Amino acid sequence: MQYLMAIDAGTGSVRAVIFDTEGNQIAVSQQEWRHLEEEGVPNSMTFDTKRNWALTVECIKESIKLSGIREEEVMAVSATSMREGIVLYDAEGKELWAVANVDARAVDEVKFLKENFDGMEEAFYALSGQTFALGALPRIMWLKNHKPEVYAKVASVSMIGDWILTKLSGVIATDPSNGGTTGIFSLKERDWVSSMATKVGIKDDIFPPVLEVGTVIGNVIHQDSGLLSTTKVVMGGGDVQLGAAGLGMTKEGQVAILGGSFWQQVVNIKSEVQPPKDMSIRVNPHVVRGLSQAEGITFFSGLVMRWFRDAFCDMEKLEAKERGVDAYAVLEEKASKVPVGSYGIMPIFSDAMKYGKWYHASPSFLNLSIDPNICNRASMFRSLQENACMVSAINLKKIQAFTGIEIDEIVFAGGASKGALWSQILADVTGCKVQIPKVTEATALGAAMAAGVGVGVYDSISDAAERLVVWEKEYFPNMDNFKIYQDISKKWQEVYKEQLKLVDRGLVESMWEAPGL
Repeated sequence: MQYLMAIDAGTGSVRAVIFDTEGNQIAVSQQEWRHLEEEGVPNSMTFDTKRNWALTVECIKESIKLSGIREEEVMAVSATSMREGIVLYDAEGKELWAVANVDARAVDEVKFLKENFDGMEEAFYALSGQTFALGALPRIMWLKNHKPEVYAKVASVSMIGDWILTKLSGVIATDPSNGGTTGIFSLKERDWVSSMATKVGIKDDIFPPVLEVGTVIGNVIHQDSGLLSTTKVVMGGGDVQLGAAGLGMTKEGQVAILGGSFWQQVVNIKSEVQPPKDMSIRVNPHVVRGLSQAEGITFFSGLVMRWFRDAFCDMEKLEAKERGVDAYAVLEEKASKVPVGSYGIMPIFSDAMKYGKWYHASPSFLNLSIDPNICNRASMFRSLQENACMVSAINLKKIQAFTGIEIDEIVFAGGASKGALWSQILADVTGCKVQIPKVTEATALGAAMAAGVGVGVYDSISDAAERLVVWEKEYFPNMDNFKIYQDISKKWQEVYKEQLKLVDRGLVESMWEAPGL
């Protein structure tokens, strides 16, 4: 037998997942990781390459052990990752500096660019679909300004998923879907625009080759990785775009929501479509030639759930352990008995996407009751589920307005789609049919597809999607609930505006804000 391995480097964890060539998940090993704020550097989120590589190797070895297969049966490996996170290397290919996706240290650099280069962000956005907020240019400028001795050694840059493939193969490269999130990129040409770097005064010769997803990079050369030198290393891509491919989203007009640490709402559009002039929505290259993706993002939805579980739900965790089920399953059982609207509880976490001026209110729950029969862990948990779906629906409406694409069907995947209640709530909130694929971990499947394309198992990503994606469940909206959620959503948006005013007045702290605001 022959197998494909996908390595998924997410915001909150890294996983190694083994699939057979029919797309069946054979084994998975996962390790949580955390990105720490650098001492003395506010809003920083350092990516620890040494520690995180050790965790990655642990996952590779453990997944093979759990699968019961032999190392030589892994014919190819590819990787996907949280986007925006970057790794900088010296001339020998050694890591110099790395940050995770929501590192926001470059506040002054973003302000400098906005104040001294009038119209540049808008011009760069029109080319790349990205703003300065999470782009690579301000971060590299920060390094130049604060650690010039490190900056002087920089010879190359890649994304975090690319870094995993570099560790395995020794080759530094990127793909359009991941590299495009640097903002130093052309949506139409699917290649670097190094002149962007030239214009802001940073090195313009540090950009590695751009390879399309599914291109063989080389063979495994890392002796201690758990993989053999016979295994091919294949170019992967961004987690959202490969996740979309893993959901069968390879054609124009298809829609998906990926419910992971962050939630992404994506709609496939043609590569030549211009991003909206108000910069409200992000646009990225897809893993399929000729396509881009309009994307909304809901911050921290999965991470907020993990926080809520770990901070408040010890009883449910204990019950889950005794029953041999997941704690989230226990919480969903209890939340299913809570009426639509969760007794009016309003979670204040992620705002709807405002890509040009992006910041969030202070994390909170509003409209709580002191009646324990109404306000309890179950109702608060359900309110978080409803809120993630409502913010996603708002983002999809923004994309509809920009693209003109009518949305009546949504593919839902990622960890959140495992919850039957959460899936039904999504259908009710959006008023759309929701489809759940058999393999809900679509991002890893997308990376496995890339690996399979590289070794000829599939002709293309589109071919792999047609062959492998199988639907498991469908959820149809309750239109009475849809009307209720429409009213709740309108109220929530008004309340959120008021909560932002408290941040604006300096009375509370934002959950997260883009650099330079």
